[in-house]
Amino acid sequence: MNEHERAELARLLPPPARPELSSDRHRLLRGHLMSEIRDTKPALVRRGKFGWVAIPALAGGLALAMVLPGGSDGAASKAPLAQQQSGQVQGEQPAESGSTTLNVAPVAAVQLLTQAADTAAGKPDPKPGKNQFAYIDSLVSFAGSNANGETKIDAPHRRQIWLSVDGSQWGVLKEEGKFGKGEAAAKEGDKRPAPRPDGGLWLDPTKKPSIGAPTYNYLAGLPTDPDALLKKIYAETKGQGRTPDQQAFGTIGDLLREQIAPPAVSAALYRAAAKIPGVTAVADSADASGRHGVAVAHVDSGVRTEWIFDPKSHEFLGEREVVVTDGDFGKAGTVIGHTAVLSRSITDKPGDEPKQNNA
Repeated sequence: MNEHERAELARLLPPPARPELSSDRHRLLRGHLMSEIRDTKPALVRRGKFGWVAIPALAGGLALAMVLPGGSDGAASKAPLAQQQSGQVQGEQPAESGSTTLNVAPVAAVQLLTQAADTAAGKPDPKPGKNQFAYIDSLVSFAGSNANGETKIDAPHRRQIWLSVDGSQWGVLKEEGKFGKGEAAAKEGDKRPAPRPDGGLWLDPTKKPSIGAPTYNYLAGLPTDPDALLKKIYAETKGQGRTPDQQAFGTIGDLLREQIAPPAVSAALYRAAAKIPGVTAVADSADASGRHGVAVAHVDSGVRTEWIFDPKSHEFLGEREVVVTDGDFGKAGTVIGHTAVLSRSITDKPGDEPKQNNA
């Protein structure tokens, strides 16, 4: 994406939405903050195979789903943005033959997601063995609140996770400064392995993989048609999150951030995201490592969740969570969550760091 395209992208972007929080939403979040947080360190809550997240810190796909109850290929969007502006508007892209869903994201977001999909589709398939592990190395930075309502964001720190390819084996999660030695000790009657000397946490085998607790093998079986994939995501997350659209965007974001999937499935996830109402583009954002890029975003409950991409290669870099409405998560403009994917690989043993990135 050259400077002219970036300028066009910035010119096309609408002002960020500023939804108001309902009174019951205020009560729910305030009650949660006061009951779960007692110091500036975020409360840790287990979320399937994604390990642990800070409840009050990340909104959108990473945290709100836990606080609350609960195929077009975009070819038309490859035209220059100026042509799109004069020829098409939101929701007017023609669906391909057999498709039942129109693209509903603004054209700038559709273009970026299509470029990301094309990049993902061109990656080699790692084709891991059933006894191997998906390894994701990241930097993360989350905000937490204390009893006085003060918000503090952690310094970016390393997070490593090993996930069983077929779900049959114990995974491992290591996060700097979060887990002490012995915290993974087995409870009475538990079949958990012995505590790890490196302080890493054992992650349970995944006996029944799902869209919310996937394995590589589960993801490999997902439909690669964007319409069919999005329909499945909506169906499997029904009743979760505040709205179906917010939950779908968050679910896809989880898969992009901390999983490995076959190239065709990864590409389909991007193209499915382009069909979610409310997805917009952001001209400039930065991940937890400080890398700047362009982004697509979705706003929910006063927080904008951004997926950040390299402006040239369209590789997924990470996420950023930004408050857009003053409220329980802080003042507008406050960054309350950052991630950056450093590498993805397939490895033979949990806890072993691969010598090179191969996914």
